Amino acid sequence: MTMLERMAGRSAARVGRALLRGGLGLSFALMLAGCASLDPFGQPDDKAPTALPSLPQPTVETPASAEHKRLVAQFGGEYRAPATEAYLNQVLARLAAAEDTPTQTYRVTILNTPVVNAFALPSGNLYITRGLLALANDTSEVAAVMAHEIAHVTARHASQRAERERTEALKSRVATAIQSKTRGDEVLADGRLSLASFSRQQELEADLVGVKTIGRAGYDPYGASRFLASLGRSTAMRASLFGGKPREETPDIMSTHPSTPERIARAIATARQFGAPGIGQTEREAWLRAIDGMDFGDDPAEGIVRGRRFVHPKLGFTFEAPERFVLENSAKALLGLADGGAEALRLDSVALPSATSLETYLTAGWIDGLRQSSIETRTVNGLPAALATAKSGDWSFRVATIRFGTDAYRLIFATRNLTAAVDRRFVDAIDTFRRLQSEEISRVKPLRISIVTARFGDTIASMAERMRLADNQLENFLLLNGLEKSDSVTLGRQYKIVLE
Repeated sequence: MTMLERMAGRSAARVGRALLRGGLGLSFALMLAGCASLDPFGQPDDKAPTALPSLPQPTVETPASAEHKRLVAQFGGEYRAPATEAYLNQVLARLAAAEDTPTQTYRVTILNTPVVNAFALPSGNLYITRGLLALANDTSEVAAVMAHEIAHVTARHASQRAERERTEALKSRVATAIQSKTRGDEVLADGRLSLASFSRQQELEADLVGVKTIGRAGYDPYGASRFLASLGRSTAMRASLFGGKPREETPDIMSTHPSTPERIARAIATARQFGAPGIGQTEREAWLRAIDGMDFGDDPAEGIVRGRRFVHPKLGFTFEAPERFVLENSAKALLGLADGGAEALRLDSVALPSATSLETYLTAGWIDGLRQSSIETRTVNGLPAALATAKSGDWSFRVATIRFGTDAYRLIFATRNLTAAVDRRFVDAIDTFRRLQSEEISRVKPLRISIVTARFGDTIASMAERMRLADNQLENFLLLNGLEKSDSVTLGRQYKIVLE
């Protein structure tokens, strides 16, 4: 399952805080949350890393293995693709040969999520999501990502950042104790600015080291700038879908990452130290073979989004959002935004004893501003349901709880202006929640990356039309293949498309 990127940001966060208690509001704050930060996790040690094709797994639980399990679970589990994993480990081995002091082994784990991200632990585990693998267009681009993550570990960035955080927190406490809470808050704010700047410098350092590493390993050093460009385009496309702006258009001095254009410019400048574009190996065909047939997008076992429709074959239900809503699955819920964050929705579930009525549950205190007089009971496609409205601050809500087996599914719609027409749209959407038939469940298949060769007469438009996506076929085809609308396909060249 995935998280929406944080592009609609502040207004959505306020919706969550106004509506829900007990942590539910967090999901709105996480809506449109930036993926692809390429940050490390954990505390690096003093060893420099080396990559080898395999890393023995401990038979006894250790802190490192426990952290590995936690992270894998957090990112959708491990995606089993032995051939792809073996190829990535071969790339790691080649990068290791370009390191100065190879003393630590590394092993790749592919994470089963469409989120674009990668990170490394000092234990030797390097993690890459299948979303990132789908975005990369050749081996040199993937090598740049892995070299970037290894650079974070070799430079001990995580431990340096943790030490800096402890220092800034101590300064704030001292200022509060000696002077005042106001002064302590000022010091804390200054510390956060300093930490953000410190983190941005670490990212630029990892970029620089990564470019040099892939260049020494014989890969095209310009692969790093190409991938960063694709990453920026991916962020911009997702921002436009949700009515927000890319971070480059809304600079934030609190950001922990430098802007993508700055990273691209510095990566190109570093690559030029090796020579003009065209040097080094891209190994594009080998990379495309390695990801041919890889799952794309949501895992059906965790529910899938197809346009405005959400289908969860494992849990056995489906739901369709109102028009204009853009949906994405998250770790805890189905989330949606419309009109740039002017409207939002959340669908999740909780265990509910049969002895507890839906009306009673609605009044249990998890919704701020619930209007008890608005509670009504009904059935939704044969399922018991209770509906109500709520008001908190500038936001109004239409809420529904639907009993489905031993669970209660909660549908929450938020808007600034709950007119009769808007409320009718929300209620109509609630009425689409229903149980899936067995034949419907059997028809749900994952989308997959398919590598195809351009034939005579093929165009960007004709190849994009083959993409089995509910919408944005052209934009996704261009993004997946690093193409612009002004480009043309090359006869005999291979491209990525998405099929069932």
